[in-house]
Amino acid sequence: MILTNQLISSYQALVFTVCLFLTITLGAQDTPYLVILSMDGFRWDYPEKTATPNLDSIAAQGVKAKSIIPSFPTKTFPNHYTMVTGLYPDHHGIVQNEFYDPQYDRYYRIGNRQAVMDGAFYSGEPIWVTAEKQGLKSASYYWVGSEAEIGGVRPSYWKEYDGKVPFESRIDSVISWLNLPEDKRPHLILLYFDEPDGYGHTYGPESQAIIKKVAYLDSLVGVLTYKLSELSIYGEINLIVTSDHGMAENTKEKSVVLEDYISRKWFSNIQGYNPNYSFQVKERYRRKVMAKMNSIPHVMVWKHGEVPERLHYGSNPRTLDIILCAEDGWNVRMKHTESISRGAHGYDNANTDMHAIFYAKGPAFREGHVSDSFENVNLYPLMARILGLMPAATDGFIENVKNLLK
Repeated sequence: MILTNQLISSYQALVFTVCLFLTITLGAQDTPYLVILSMDGFRWDYPEKTATPNLDSIAAQGVKAKSIIPSFPTKTFPNHYTMVTGLYPDHHGIVQNEFYDPQYDRYYRIGNRQAVMDGAFYSGEPIWVTAEKQGLKSASYYWVGSEAEIGGVRPSYWKEYDGKVPFESRIDSVISWLNLPEDKRPHLILLYFDEPDGYGHTYGPESQAIIKKVAYLDSLVGVLTYKLSELSIYGEINLIVTSDHGMAENTKEKSVVLEDYISRKWFSNIQGYNPNYSFQVKERYRRKVMAKMNSIPHVMVWKHGEVPERLHYGSNPRTLDIILCAEDGWNVRMKHTESISRGAHGYDNANTDMHAIFYAKGPAFREGHVSDSFENVNLYPLMARILGLMPAATDGFIENVKNLLK
């Protein structure tokens, strides 16, 4: 076994050396391009609710999956970072949109610029780090983690998040990057839109408002694909359009208020919001807390390290002592005074309302192919294969998505 591991390591090192040599010797001109657009909260079945001719066109020219399955918890930051590292949130450390790190006694919150830009919070190797280390330039327009220096590396081009920048302007920046001289041009570009997530929360995933927003976003996909088609390198560009999670309908009638069952004084930290929470229990209350937590209706409660294995969650210290998640169809909040949104996500990833879209086309992809659903940890090895990169170790496998490729 030792000999086998040594041989594998030697082989991987040889492959990496050859890839790096070819990249440096031949230059980037023989490497394809990959543009990835994520539209936050774009549920897998939204295209069935309204006309989406531009997504349909990508599917006809390339591939689509029945859905892409997010990692648990089905929240924005954990899943966007999973998509680019191939690691479950438990393994890359961004376990929630906000969390407490007991090891360093520090907090991470999506609105905290200092935390978001601190590479110490991020484990794993994002695809842009893999690319930059192997001689390919990369660019990111607001992808989670790209504002931080991770392993000493940032994308060659990146932006500090500003949600007020119009989506059309973001597209124009992508095109400008692809128009750069060859020696400065990124071969990997990641682009993020923060809708239709906002509309899903405000109006609900079954609303007329979400249908209009989806139609508008599809038109932007058309703008992006048209502008890409005008480039001289269009024949070398692969395009992926995907999302981090879906959205479930929320109602006031199916609501659980935690203060009816537990007291804040039992905990030194409570992190999260509907439908996910993590609790750090004060020592003197440990014996009574689990019994009280288990009495709360319509929620699932697990001790640290006892979350079902299929969720790949709850062993990272940042998930704290107790993990809680509402049952499908229910919402949970700490106080009666907290408002309830019309839509929510974060639920068990077996809930298909949490599933998202995946469309792709370009020289690497098959044509007119529909794939079964697959987990988003497999996106990193897919990206690495398309770009000819030696991938880092991940929880995903290229074998799970090779049916997408020619």
